[in-house]
Amino acid sequence: MGKYDKPVIVYNKLVRDNIPGIIEENNSEYDIHIASDKEYVEKLFDKALEEIEEFKEEPITKEMADIMEVLIALCNFYGLSLEEVESVRKERAKKRGAFEQRIILEEVRKKN
Repeated sequence: MGKYDKPVIVYNKLVRDNIPGIIEENNSEYDIHIASDKEYVEKLFDKALEEIEEFKEEPITKEMADIMEVLIALCNFYGLSLEEVESVRKERAKKRGAFEQRIILEEVRKKN
């Protein structure tokens, strides 16, 4: 089995800050490293897609909370204010609408 006498599960993904402690509490060992800025933002985007896929499979509050946690981390990484993001969201919804009417744009043609 290589350098470990027990099975190893390889994740290589961004995890929440308390996960190493939880792993220890479950009588397991782990290897981690701290991501560079480049790796961190790449892993945040990977995590966002993962969380969206999980919500798609099971649309529950917990899964949406996970998506929002990743979005907050992205805001923090890029130095974006959550209050400003919400303000812009509201303004865009006011000017351009939201997605409540379920409109699907199929195609656009120039008038003669």
